[in-house]
Amino acid sequence: MTVPTTSLQKACKLLRALSDPRNTRLTDLAAVTGVDKASALRLLDTLAAEGFIARDADTKAFSLGPEWLALRAASVRRIDPRAAARPALIRLAQAFEDTAILSVPSGCESVCLELRPGTFPIRANYLDVGSRRPLGVGAGSLALLAALPDAEVEATVRAIAPALRRYPRIDGALLLREVQATRARGYAVLLDVVVERMGGIAIALPGPDGYPLGAISIAALNERITEREPALARALRREAEAVCAAWLPAAQGGPAGSSTARRPRKAGAARVQPQPEA
Repeated sequence: MTVPTTSLQKACKLLRALSDPRNTRLTDLAAVTGVDKASALRLLDTLAAEGFIARDADTKAFSLGPEWLALRAASVRRIDPRAAARPALIRLAQAFEDTAILSVPSGCESVCLELRPGTFPIRANYLDVGSRRPLGVGAGSLALLAALPDAEVEATVRAIAPALRRYPRIDGALLLREVQATRARGYAVLLDVVVERMGGIAIALPGPDGYPLGAISIAALNERITEREPALARALRREAEAVCAAWLPAAQGGPAGSSTARRPRKAGAARVQPQPEA
């Protein structure tokens, strides 16, 4: 049975889509969310009247409004994962000269929450802060997917099947194979399937129960991943442990570095122990 989509659900979809800076036009927002243009415009006008979005008078482009920023500020006061991950991203980008990324799960998607570009002339710049992808599409997103329980992986892959049509080199069968490979090695590697000649390597950031709170990744040319994979994997493991040490006490309501926090599991896979480092 098909469950009717309410106006509130449609409005939430539109707000999520606006977190990606590429979605500013009514046509883009309608296409990304599956909400018809007339309904989208009506909901966007309502959200604008309430201050949750803004619309440029000249370009007609939509953006998030002041009320959204107020909510974000309140959320950041509770826990801001970027603060814990930034030092790790800076160190990774400096050490390997490629883009370091923090991704977090949001339903069946991963969201780019922070990135630090490296100094290598050819950059993997196909992600921006706020960019969303189906879980499994991209190394960080794949690390998040692989860290979920089996039942959730299978349900997620079925749920995102329509969204995968935008990625001709990716299908459900490939994602399931990559999930198993990620669990076996303890980190995710995905090359040449999202963007030609580009790829990434990533590791999940587990919570106390092993459920993924985020993932850190390095995006680069394929050969820059394959030629340095052991060193990249070691650095990601080390930085994941540092992020979890700073992040988990805050998520549990205590100060960073609290000795009462449970020791996090090895990052990179849920219920599956990582293989020895290369």
